[in-house]
Amino acid sequence: MALSLLRTGTLAIMRQTPQTRLFAPLQLQRCTPYLLRLMSNKSSDPEKPVNVQLPKKKSNLAADKTPISWKNLGISVVVFGILLNVLWYLKKLRKEEIEKNKVLSIGKAAIGGDFELVDTSKKVVSNKDFAGKWVLIYFGFTHCPDICPEELEKMALVVDNIDKERSASVFQPLFISVDPERDTPELIAKYTADFHKRLMGLTGTVDQIKDVCKKYRIYYSAGPKEDGDYIVDHTIIMYLLNPKGEFQQYYGRNKTAAEITKDVLVRMAMYKE
Repeated sequence: MALSLLRTGTLAIMRQTPQTRLFAPLQLQRCTPYLLRLMSNKSSDPEKPVNVQLPKKKSNLAADKTPISWKNLGISVVVFGILLNVLWYLKKLRKEEIEKNKVLSIGKAAIGGDFELVDTSKKVVSNKDFAGKWVLIYFGFTHCPDICPEELEKMALVVDNIDKERSASVFQPLFISVDPERDTPELIAKYTADFHKRLMGLTGTVDQIKDVCKKYRIYYSAGPKEDGDYIVDHTIIMYLLNPKGEFQQYYGRNKTAAEITKDVLVRMAMYKE
């Protein structure tokens, strides 16, 4: 009876309110279960409090989760940086190896060969006398005003640096004159002694000097003479030969003593008979 009256009253109210006519069936459908539960509780126990539970709102779990944490992001950055450094280092090693092989392959075919000259004691010396030693050669002349002294001072520093790391018996510096007409053995002996006690000076006849300079690709040309004095224009370079007498590397004026020393020591360490 109560339920019938409730439904009748609700419909009557809805009919009297124009704004609710359109939504009446929907509102009645939503409200009826709660009204029925309320009526049922009142009919069974009037004094018992009514506990009406509304539907709970579902929490948005996806919004609470972060797709990438700061810790994971940091680890990713570190790993990526390490990989980049490894790739850069491998690329550098590869480039150095290619350059080294290119220089060695070209040099062996184009530079060097047998020669026979005389030392400051007028003893005949050939390239075979240096077998088993690393040889650093500079071509110049004793009357050179500035360039030759600068390069020989650089060579003297290299010799001192190499002697600190290796036995003196494995490394021989040479000075070969490109001015055979004036550079006698006695004059060369005095000249080389001003730079280093281990610097060996060599000279020879005009034909001998021409032959050795041709084999080592050294250009030289005497300038105009004035009162018997003249300047010899020549290639400014040092050559490094391995213990087999084979060309290994060349060093121009732009190379410092420290750079030459480092390169020579590296080649000594990597050399295999």
